[in-house]
Amino acid sequence: MSIIKHKEQRVGVFIDAQNLYHTAKNLYNHKVNFGAIVKDAVAGRKLVRAVAYVISTESGDEKNFFDALTKMGIEAKTKDLQIFPGGAKKADWDVGLAVDAITMAPKLDAVVIVSGDGDFIPLVDYLQIHSGIQVEIASFGKSSSAKLKEVADDFIDLSQNPKKYLIGMGNQGNRK
Repeated sequence: MSIIKHKEQRVGVFIDAQNLYHTAKNLYNHKVNFGAIVKDAVAGRKLVRAVAYVISTESGDEKNFFDALTKMGIEAKTKDLQIFPGGAKKADWDVGLAVDAITMAPKLDAVVIVSGDGDFIPLVDYLQIHSGIQVEIASFGKSSSAKLKEVADDFIDLSQNPKKYLIGMGNQGNRK
């Protein structure tokens, strides 16, 4: 993948927070440093908007997390955790993230989707074909869809330097 990233490109970063949270927890047993990810995803270009799609639980324990995102310049869009009769739970922002990326596309030169979820392949295809913009993926390569990595214009593998993208794993000077 050979793409050009220049400082005048307008970038939107769309973060599937649940995907990254669970991946980091399962692979490394650490929390994600979203500030470091956004910084590297933007890569010195013009950040138009960074949005993290997050789930609110009944306990409301995530307020500090939402505040931390805001301090990093990341907008948090929240949705309540759905609990169905019988105890099944659903927490999904895929459609909301896709709609926002498509809506913002006319104002952007590059979209960065921070997720390894293969469900975003149709979104990548749509943005590339219909909007003509560069679509980049940032996620932990060890748990990312191979097809998603393949269709993206660029793939930032967070697994190549987990200490940089995880909290409490070293490189604390990189934390925002």
